[in-house]
Amino acid sequence: MRKTLTWLSLSLGITLLSANGIIAAEVPLQPINPEASQTALDSLGFDEQLWGNPGQPGDWRAMLKSIDYSLRYLQTPTAAQAYQRYPVPGITRDRVRRSLVRFRQLLVSSPSPAELQAAINREFVFYKSVGNDGQGTVVFTGYFEPIYAASRTQNAEYRYPLYRLPADFNSWAIPHPTRAQLEGEDGLGKNSRLRGRELVWLRDRLEAFLVHVQGSARLRMSDGSLMTVGYAGKTNYPYSGVGRELVKDGKLQLEGLTLPVLIDYFRRFPTEMNQYLPRNQSFVFFKETNGAPATGSIGVPVTAERSIATDKSLMPPGALALIRATIPYPNATGQLESRMVSRYVLDQDTGSAIRGAGRVDIFMGTGPQAGDRAGIIGGAGELYYPLLKE
Repeated sequence: MRKTLTWLSLSLGITLLSANGIIAAEVPLQPINPEASQTALDSLGFDEQLWGNPGQPGDWRAMLKSIDYSLRYLQTPTAAQAYQRYPVPGITRDRVRRSLVRFRQLLVSSPSPAELQAAINREFVFYKSVGNDGQGTVVFTGYFEPIYAASRTQNAEYRYPLYRLPADFNSWAIPHPTRAQLEGEDGLGKNSRLRGRELVWLRDRLEAFLVHVQGSARLRMSDGSLMTVGYAGKTNYPYSGVGRELVKDGKLQLEGLTLPVLIDYFRRFPTEMNQYLPRNQSFVFFKETNGAPATGSIGVPVTAERSIATDKSLMPPGALALIRATIPYPNATGQLESRMVSRYVLDQDTGSAIRGAGRVDIFMGTGPQAGDRAGIIGGAGELYYPLLKE
């Protein structure tokens, strides 16, 4: 999806550094010694969500499809080039591909999460991310594909535009214009150099901003049709955390700062958007994607709760991964409750705020509930890559 950021970075504007101040470790993944780490291995890889619970079907079919997407990517020249530069000894494109093929076979043939876990521990070795502190600590956030109302034409109700990538963008002088210069302090773009490049109009300014955040959206058009839009490019400014600015000015507290908290703040104080949204000078351009699903940076569709975004200069693109993270799930009353889980995922996306070995963004799906769940993900966990033993 080529997201510009994730919600934790939006909310907090944090930069994750190791003790020596370096964002990325020289070797981001280290193989685990099974004899020294048996307790840790025994707690990994028990992924009950693949099989589901009574009354709740598992998602192993979605996992199989996501594996097939990665296998398709791994056959491309792009993948070959990416793995020529991959920095971790022993992790090659062929080994990643063979590991995926074998994992797929085991997933189809294993009757339970316990048997899959046992087979993985027999045949695979786990490479663990060194994290943001050299001790394996990884910060997790969530992202999603929103669904918003929009119009192909501007009118009194639909006033906030998303823009196409300008034809002459590659010739723009550096530094690029800021967000305020491109869309105005009010977001309406009345005197913008982008006039005539409007792709679609939304009726809510914050929703338009959130499409910039997520990098894609499904739009319910005023004529009853459905339009999908995706990332087409961005200006050369790094993302600046809006939530961090609100905390700095004493408007919000750092503790408990989440997407729902930010949305609630701007709903209560809409004029504050004129002050704070332009502080994120980075600006994203979009294109119509003709109904295509949300797509990751490696060019394949991302799958709800089975695709992650990482720093692709450090982590193996398209590879099978295993996350140990806190994810919210609805309880019997519909309220979201967070619990620590072990999940197999595919590493299929990235984002400009996803930097270093200590950051992972989990794709939570499409629509409001996915957004609610993604918006409150934020905490420490662990990231592993299971690869066939050599």
